[in-house]
Amino acid sequence: MNKKNVSPLGENWSSYRKEHFTAEELAENDLMVTLIGEVIRARKEKNISQRELESITGVKQSVIARMESGKTDPQF
Repeated sequence: MNKKNVSPLGENWSSYRKEHFTAEELAENDLMVTLIGEVIRARKEKNISQRELESITGVKQSVIARMESGKTDPQF
C-alpha cells in the first residue's frame, strides 16, 4: 500500500491556507508579509539600525523588532 504522510495541517501549507482562510484574510496576510519584508530590506540597504529607525519613525525599537521577527502585526 502506497500511503502518503499527511501532517495534522493537511498535505501542505498552501492547501491549508486555501481551506481555512478567506481570500480577504489571505490578501491581508500577504500584504503584511510584503510590507514587513520591504521595511527589513530598506533598513538593511540603508544600513539603518532598528534604534535609528525608531528615531526616524517614532515607532519603538521593540515594536520594530517584533514586527521584523513576525511576533506582532503592524498597525496602521
